[in-house]
Amino acid sequence: MAQTVFCKKHQKQLEGLERAPFPGQKGLDILENISKEAWTEWQTVQTMLINEKQLNMMQADSRKYIMEQMDKFFNNEETDKILGHTDFNDIEEL
Repeated sequence: MAQTVFCKKHQKQLEGLERAPFPGQKGLDILENISKEAWTEWQTVQTMLINEKQLNMMQADSRKYIMEQMDKFFNNEETDKILGHTDFNDIEEL
């Protein structure tokens, strides 16, 4: 089991990642401050953004855009909306 971290996204102690998802300082920051749960949530949002925006991750501007959206996501700021996606947490019970 990985160590626990105080997750910046969820604002509580949660299981951390087993290794940094990126090299360098950015990866180390994620490893130390983002939970496995938040990282999995981000991967889902990231995939939807890449598909919706038809991003080519071989292009620097697409990678920059995704990194900006990731920072917003982990800082609980609003990210770009994905058309047709409904966050089930936002739906009121009938």
